[in-house]
Amino acid sequence: MSTIPERLADLRKKMAENNIDYYIVPTADFHQDEYVGEHFKARVFITGFTGSAGTAMISMDDARLWTDGRYFIQAVKQLEGTTVELMKMYEPGYPTLSQFLEEKLQAGQTIGFDGRVVSMDEGNEYAAVAAKKQGNIKYDVDLIDEIWKDRPPMSDKPAWELPVKYAGKTADDKIADIREKMAEAGADVHVETTPDDICWTLNIRGDDIDYFPLLLSYAIITPEDYHLYVDKAKLSDEIKGHLAELGVTLHPYNDVYEDVKGITAEHKVMLDPHKVNYALYSNISSEVPKVNCMSPEECFKTVKNTVEIENIKKAELKDSVAHIRFMKWLKENVGKIRITEISASDKLDEFRKEMGNYIKPSFEPISSYAEHAAIVHYAPTPETDVELKPEGMLLTDTGAGFWEGSTDITRTYVLGPITQQMKDDFTLVTISNLSLGNAVFTYGVTGVAVDNLARNPFWKRRMNFNHGTGHGVGYLLNIHESPASFRSRFIEGDTAIMEEGMVITDEPGFYREGSHGIRLENELLVCKDETNEFGQFMHLEPITWIPFDLDAINPDLMSEEERQMLNDYHKLVYEVTSPYLEDEEKEWLKKYTREV
Repeated sequence: MSTIPERLADLRKKMAENNIDYYIVPTADFHQDEYVGEHFKARVFITGFTGSAGTAMISMDDARLWTDGRYFIQAVKQLEGTTVELMKMYEPGYPTLSQFLEEKLQAGQTIGFDGRVVSMDEGNEYAAVAAKKQGNIKYDVDLIDEIWKDRPPMSDKPAWELPVKYAGKTADDKIADIREKMAEAGADVHVETTPDDICWTLNIRGDDIDYFPLLLSYAIITPEDYHLYVDKAKLSDEIKGHLAELGVTLHPYNDVYEDVKGITAEHKVMLDPHKVNYALYSNISSEVPKVNCMSPEECFKTVKNTVEIENIKKAELKDSVAHIRFMKWLKENVGKIRITEISASDKLDEFRKEMGNYIKPSFEPISSYAEHAAIVHYAPTPETDVELKPEGMLLTDTGAGFWEGSTDITRTYVLGPITQQMKDDFTLVTISNLSLGNAVFTYGVTGVAVDNLARNPFWKRRMNFNHGTGHGVGYLLNIHESPASFRSRFIEGDTAIMEEGMVITDEPGFYREGSHGIRLENELLVCKDETNEFGQFMHLEPITWIPFDLDAINPDLMSEEERQMLNDYHKLVYEVTSPYLEDEEKEWLKKYTREV
């Protein structure tokens, strides 16, 4: 197997052959999915960095990787010896990729990238940088493919249907709603490139990406027709029949690139600039009027219907019971039997499977013991897997795909003696989680407006955590679902007004490199509250019911109000889950939901 420096050398040869001075390799497939299949892990191939987010830039004498605060520690370790330099996104002193290119690009030079894996917005940004320097872009070259000799093939796994009893709405009704939004925007063609939007619309799912039940596909929607571009071999005769009943016409997956060339200036096209890839966008004539906006599908699916909400609560209850059983098992067995990061995660999934209707994990499990937990998105491998000891803490950030919906839950468990600092850090994270989870606000605010409730306990102590506080959760789709989120800064396309029916995670954390990491995550449902002379109020309802480990709580750090929030939450945990527990489990749970 070639080394990263050898791969970079091979890439630079191809760059020279194509007269490319800077080559960009993002973390994306043709659909701007956050997580990608093995075929699309080009950035991993060329840098060695395995995190889920990051963009590489390679020049003839330089290689750099831009990633965010979740991955700084991981990136430093994985980039060692590769000659790739880490660029810390959103940190002082580090330019953005575009700023870097604008500074370094010389007159007449060329920026290259595979336009199929770069969004319309990003591609236009790179084009603008090149234009300022009288340079060029070359977006029709996949240089990584030319040097990746054993590149895995694209997935050929079959698609499957999600019955209406889980989806809550027929595909026919969803398509009608989309067409209504198109008409409101004055568009008569909608080019949809996001698999989770298409899967949501048609009530189908796939297995083209590990953990995420997505079917790689494109769609072109008009007032009369729905054209689906997909590998037909993935569709059963039954699915094809149901799609035909909906009036869906099937086309080969890659034909969309030619078909959009046929859209004429008499039409008006709706596009999501954050999701449509640059190559596809470039194939649509510049003369065609465009409506650049968030896709209607994305807006619809982030607000769960009543059937979805009912099902999601069932999924959360199943996972909560599984977690309680896991917590009891872990505390009673650590130090008595051999348990590792991986085997602990596997045991949790065993408890989940016992709950019924389990499909698979909803994302790559994070199971991190002791100092590993300080790496925000650490995922154990056979090489890094360590045995748990009856001391310190274990962080598990895992999720399940049930037919009733997807879950995303994080808990940090005490395995034995811990330091006072660990207790204090854990207590602050608990206060942070509960402060956000008990938020009440007026309708019209975004997650940015309430994110400070989670951060204030840290900010007051001049501390912080370097990641978002929460994200929307898809229904058997992407576990990170835009545009619902809790963030400390505005991010276009990932910041939305908080609507009734949104499901958003609440997952503050705190990390001390080389020592420990703590994260506590509940899912929250956005609900309507009372309406009065001051307007429509909203509140957040926890739909995750698992104790926060009282073995790590320092009540002296908590105000009376904060202790009451913890006690109220634990009372709810017991009331909701105890009917599904055995007598011994109930008695054990009483200890971990007692008042403090």
